[in-house]
Amino acid sequence: MVRSLLIRGMLVGFVAGLLVFGFAKIFGEPLVDRAIVFEAAIDEAKTKAHASMGMPVEAPEPELVSRQIQSTFGLFVGVTVYCTAFGGLFALVFAFASGRAGNIKPRELSALLAAAGFVAIYLVPSLKYPASPPSVGDPDTIGHRTALYFVMMAISIAAMGGAIALRQRLTQHVDRWSAALISAATYALIVAMTQFILPSTNEVPEHFPAETLWQFRVTNLGMQFIMWIAIGLIFGLVSERALRGKRYIAVTDFGEKLGLR
Repeated sequence: MVRSLLIRGMLVGFVAGLLVFGFAKIFGEPLVDRAIVFEAAIDEAKTKAHASMGMPVEAPEPELVSRQIQSTFGLFVGVTVYCTAFGGLFALVFAFASGRAGNIKPRELSALLAAAGFVAIYLVPSLKYPASPPSVGDPDTIGHRTALYFVMMAISIAAMGGAIALRQRLTQHVDRWSAALISAATYALIVAMTQFILPSTNEVPEHFPAETLWQFRVTNLGMQFIMWIAIGLIFGLVSERALRGKRYIAVTDFGEKLGLR
């Protein structure tokens, strides 16, 4: 059954990738083009300034992949592979969670997992380290910025898992509403403290158009939202059909099928 859910998850992820690709092509690529034009103008101004002062001018690096390929086939491959991988991971998490979720229906569980994933994996890390157009920022600090983003993401995911486990324990002592509020407040406190402790980064050029930056970040949010909502809703539908008439996967069965036992 885990294998069946995994295949369904990857297929659902691919479908979500098609939706995200369409959205990114229509709304995201024009913003990336604007950012590239801005960066090219900055580089040209620097080159002219260096030339006027008699300083050596570096030749531009050759373009390995044309912009046309990047914005079409490259975008399609990147988005669909990304979403397909997330769909497979989502299916594995669903299989694990279904053994502990009690009598909750597959569609409800899938929607809840998608909402939790969207918040923990994307929304919270992006509040601290929002997305910027690919051509914006110092390329020498990409590794540092990426590492900080993944640290924030890892802590957010761990805190979300801890909050869910805390809610399950609290339901033995208080009502479900109170347990949900306490666990949500605990998660919010952990991520707020983490965001306060981690260093901030801001490498957007001073004169970069604020409207373009804002639209890019809103578009990035939209892409992630489409992916998560598509996976959550579509996978819930197909998994319910797959599990109809069958009891949900136990956690021990899940571990055995993955070779963990």
